[in-house]
Amino acid sequence: MSWRHSHPSARWWALGVLSMTQLVVVLDSTIVNIALPQAQAELGLTDSARQWVVTAYALAFGAFLLLGGRIADYAGRKLAYMIGMVGFGVASAYGGLVSSGVDLIIARALQGVFAALLAPAALALLTVTFPHGRERNRAFAVFGTVAGAGAATGLVLGGFLTEFADWRWCLLVNLIFVLIGVIAGAIVLSPSKAEGENRYDVAGAVTITLGLGALVYGFSLAENGWADPLTIMFLAAGVILLAAFVWIESRVAQPLLPLRVIADRVRGGALIVQALSGSVMIGTTLYLTFHLQIVLGMSALAAGVASLPLPFAITATAPLVTRLLPKTGPRPLMTLGPILAGIALFYLSLISPTGSYWVEVFPGLLLMGVGMGFIFVPLQNVALMGVAPHEAGAASAAVNSAMQIGGSIGLSVFTTIYVSVLAGVTGAPTAGELTAAYGATFQAAAIGMLAAALIAVAMIRRRTDETVAEAAVATRVPLG
Repeated sequence: MSWRHSHPSARWWALGVLSMTQLVVVLDSTIVNIALPQAQAELGLTDSARQWVVTAYALAFGAFLLLGGRIADYAGRKLAYMIGMVGFGVASAYGGLVSSGVDLIIARALQGVFAALLAPAALALLTVTFPHGRERNRAFAVFGTVAGAGAATGLVLGGFLTEFADWRWCLLVNLIFVLIGVIAGAIVLSPSKAEGENRYDVAGAVTITLGLGALVYGFSLAENGWADPLTIMFLAAGVILLAAFVWIESRVAQPLLPLRVIADRVRGGALIVQALSGSVMIGTTLYLTFHLQIVLGMSALAAGVASLPLPFAITATAPLVTRLLPKTGPRPLMTLGPILAGIALFYLSLISPTGSYWVEVFPGLLLMGVGMGFIFVPLQNVALMGVAPHEAGAASAAVNSAMQIGGSIGLSVFTTIYVSVLAGVTGAPTAGELTAAYGATFQAAAIGMLAAALIAVAMIRRRTDETVAEAAVATRVPLG
């Protein structure tokens, strides 16, 4: 009998490996943000191309996640995890050694493709490793906390590496995590896969990938105008392809994404809230970084440290939410969280070019982190509750895809708002003009979070019985 089957702590070692994996996947959505000014200058990137360094990762990640989830189900979750880890490491090394902006964008897209294989495999392994009970609730609390803090942690680590090493280390640092993940994963992770005869849904994979890609690219073109023919063409193509995907999934024997996975009212609501939260975590943190560096004049490291209230507040809030979940159910928590985050974003929209970080930014980040903590802990559990084991990979992919596609669309929309505010500016924008543009993006994000609160009220049941039953035994159990 192997160590992972006989040792009583093997599952908790597996949780550590899988949580680290989720941290890397989420962290890489923002770790290059603070390094962008330095990378842009060295590689000669235009402002438009600079955005694609972030968007390419999120777009490829979100577009390929459903296929990655099915590969994990059919080929084996541990095998998919190991291939994803190695591929992610190769793409990171490529990105850290590039000599042109185009190569950097390609490397980021490749990172996203392999993350799309890695992330659903990790979440599916967590689901089958902790199938029920108090241990499941604790495991998901840890995993959700890491996922929620990953984006902001990327900003801090990116600032540190940019300040004391070079922007390229924001990519090369992944090799350390990959080495740990490959070695530890081979030891502590147990193989699992969907039972029975499995066939890949090629038509579904093509339509969902092209559809999401066209939709996000269309939103990115909207900065040239919503009436621009190319914008309309890509947005229309995205909608048509996604409609074709739904039609295909309703008719194939083994769909890429069984429609029953997302047709459930509670799970569907959770995915929408996840998408809106992703737009905030990925989109607004980028513009906050620009404000800290360009307007307030902070160094890369100082800007990273200045982002710490967000992950700290998420982490500090998680134990409280874990204890509240069995008493209240998920709906009150997933309603309060977006409201708090929305208030925080409205507060951040009031920033001024000469304002104090401690007065205008710090309180907003702290409150936003509390709000996100109320969202992330119950969301992961609710989104995967009641999913059949053989569909765990597909459901996990849907959860992660909602985050990344939401972030991609959100970043494109925020960029469009940013560009429109500066449309009448001639020459280099002043600090006041930049601040007004950043504030407008924060206002849009705040409206998105208030919409998420309404979605939670309408679609998340006040008490999801199975969630409450499993979470009840976790009351008074500390996180580690």
